[in-house]
Amino acid sequence: MATLVRWDPLREAAALHTELSRLMNGLFEGNERQTQAWVPTLDVWETDDSVHYAFDLPGLTQDAIHVEVEDGTLTVSATREREQHKDTDKFHRFERRFGTFSRSIGLPQGVSENDVKASYTNGVLGITVPKPEQPKPKRIEVEVAGEHPVIDAAANS
Repeated sequence: MATLVRWDPLREAAALHTELSRLMNGLFEGNERQTQAWVPTLDVWETDDSVHYAFDLPGLTQDAIHVEVEDGTLTVSATREREQHKDTDKFHRFERRFGTFSRSIGLPQGVSENDVKASYTNGVLGITVPKPEQPKPKRIEVEVAGEHPVIDAAANS
């Protein structure tokens, strides 16, 4: 049985952007040596009161991860060191990426930097950003020109 999925051009554009970022990170440096930089995957979702970010950072210690908020921008950076192996080990492939990455994301306008929370569990860095309280419209009473409020004389006695 086939499942139909509605085409979402924005989701497709975001996926393309992620893949292009990964491709550009793996291009050659000026010295003709291929970089081993990495860009971790990121999920972003929204609830009624906050925005959540989840970065896949397996194999890193909490000390290797840096989270900063400045001028409405969330920046996550980390360094993964390449493991040293004995000369007797015979490796056939090196696919795991290592090096330093930095990723910056714009936050909703009006976010308080002190309210951003981060946690690291099972290789996933979770960041919760509470949405700023939206100003509520103020209701203004409309007065009609020439009308005065009625004063109840019996209530004043």
